Parts: sequence; structure tokens; C-alpha cells
Amino acid sequence: MDRPLRLGLMVSKGGRTAENLVMRITAGEVPAVAAIAIGHHADAPAAMRMRRLDVPFTTIPSPPIGSLDDEAAAGIADRIDEALEAAEVDLVCLCGYLRRFRVGRRWSGRAINIHPALLPEFGGPGFHGLAVHRAVLASGTTETGCTVHWIDEQYDRGEILLQRRCPVEPGDTAESLAARVFEQECLAFPQAVVRIAREDLLPTTSEAPPSSAGT
Repeated sequence: MDRPLRLGLMVSKGGRTAENLVMRITAGEVPAVAAIAIGHHADAPAAMRMRRLDVPFTTIPSPPIGSLDDEAAAGIADRIDEALEAAEVDLVCLCGYLRRFRVGRRWSGRAINIHPALLPEFGGPGFHGLAVHRAVLASGTTETGCTVHWIDEQYDRGEILLQRRCPVEPGDTAESLAARVFEQECLAFPQAVVRIAREDLLPTTSEAPPSSAGT
């Protein structure tokens, strides 16, 4: 692109992944602009981090997955679409976002997620946070890492963009393993955005349906 990518950061709780990405943008390492951050709790640490970094933050309340009927879920997705479009977002980045994100035609090829394991293993519904690392430890594997992937309508099944690896050490707990994987996440997500920008991986046009359409 002939200008920095405009990013829409989707956040939930801590916001450390989004914070790391914004700091690397500020340092000149990532050719992008954090155009907007969207979360479902105005007082969550993620929201506070974004405001502290002067990233425009929008609160769109969204109950946990499965607790809404189709009409209510579509209404929330419409509001998210409208906020991202108003901010002229090129690329949506799910930064530890613990809600369903409606991709549809509007964001197909324009939305990425980072997962704290080497997909396709240890992915899907329920595999987030420490649950992922507990599953990795229980499996007995000696290697783990993180995956940045394009988002589609199936959990953690989109095309893999890049992965970074790290060892599982003897005596690891879920917490110690999470910390080691997060170090790799802090490298992987910015690298993915840089790659998308430099290799011009985004569609040249957005075939967006009306905002009321489902997926």
C-alpha cells in the first residue's frame, strides 16, 4: 500500500498483545496506524492500556459466545462493522479477543488472529488462555509456540500466516509456559503485520455486504 495500514484492534481483558503492537508501531518497526481499538468492557485493563497509548477506544458490549440469539448477535456484529468502517480500517487484528468476530465477505482476507499454540493442534472452542498451555503440558510435547492466522468462520482454522516456536521446559507450569509463549507472540504479531504490509497481501477491494447481512 502507498500508506500505512490502518489497524482495528479487537481486545478483551489485559490488552498486552495490542499494547505491544502499538508500541512497535510507535517505535517505527511496523508500517501501520492503530486507527481504533474495540472492546466490550470500558473499564477493562485493555481499554485503559489503549487510552494510555492514545488509541481511540470504542466500547461495544458483547456477552459471552452462545448467550445471544442470532438477531442480537447480528446487531452487535453490525455495530462493530460500522465502527471499523468509520475508522477506515484496512486490517482487523484480534488481540486476545474472546468473542466471536463476524468475518463475512466484508473482512475476508482482512482479519488476523494470534493463537498461543502451534495450530492446528490445541485450537478451537475452549482453547484460550491458560487452558491452551495446560493442554500442551498434558500432551507431553517438547515444543510449543504461537500462530498468526487469517480468520474465517471456524475457530482457529484460518490459513496460517506465520508461526514462532519455543521449547516446553521440564518443570514448566501453565503460567511459566504462557510467559515464554507470550515472548514469541510479541514478535510474531508485529512480524505478521509487517509482512502483510510489505507483501501487499490484502485484497485490493472490499466486497462488503450490507451491514445487516450475516455470514
